[in-house]
Amino acid sequence: MSRERELASAALEQLLESARAEAIPGDVVGRALLARLVEEWLARRSWRDVASELVFVADSLDPETEFQFMRP
Repeated sequence: MSRERELASAALEQLLESARAEAIPGDVVGRALLARLVEEWLARRSWRDVASELVFVADSLDPETEFQFMRP
């Protein structure tokens, strides 16, 4: 696991623990986190680049489809 992924995983676990303590469902936190992440990306990247990133992630969700290793 990369250091970046380790940091992100640790931060997410801490966030979810805080949310559980306040009885906030994980999926609600996930949507809020995704919205905030998109805001952060849009501050530094074009909307088309962000959309491409999100489409890549969405296209990689199907477990029946071979994983794409690189963004187009």
